[in-house]
Amino acid sequence: MRGERKRRSLTARFLLRIDAGLHETLRAAASDDGVSLNEYCARKLASPGGGLSGHADAAAAVAYASTMFGSDLVGVLAFGSWTRGELTDSSDVDLIVVIEASVELTRELYRRWDASQPSWGSRPVDAHFIHLPLPGAPVTGVWGEVATDGIVLFERGLRLTQHLIHVRRQIAAGRIVRRVAHGQPYWTEVA
Repeated sequence: MRGERKRRSLTARFLLRIDAGLHETLRAAASDDGVSLNEYCARKLASPGGGLSGHADAAAAVAYASTMFGSDLVGVLAFGSWTRGELTDSSDVDLIVVIEASVELTRELYRRWDASQPSWGSRPVDAHFIHLPLPGAPVTGVWGEVATDGIVLFERGLRLTQHLIHVRRQIAAGRIVRRVAHGQPYWTEVA
């Protein structure tokens, strides 16, 4: 009897209060995957590492991006010194916030982010807003960088992962290469 009661309590329903923007993002992601919001959340929580449950700073940054963009949020990636384990005392944490093409990329997005940006421990979070490129578009430098050392923190559907796979294949095939000029890396197509 006691074991039966314990098993039943593990499948009980519960209510989770979250920000409206995050709720809309999760709802849209569930819709994109063709599952219910409940099923989507259960899958995310059951995934290795429980999604972002082990990293509160990453979860806070994704929640903040979700609040800003709701269902227009395609994905969030961390890249740069944090992902490479090369942080210095003056390092910030770099994020790529991928948004739907219907959202215009303006300076106002950066102002909104900077108005109450999340922190990553004691470090500021530097967001870079971009759209997924159109199919067949050349690979730009930012995509080369995030394809090699980026970590997907959140994505709706698989469009972001699919694009990163495409870029990685271009790199592996030697079609695009990383070069450095004046200490700054850039990516270029091989002629």
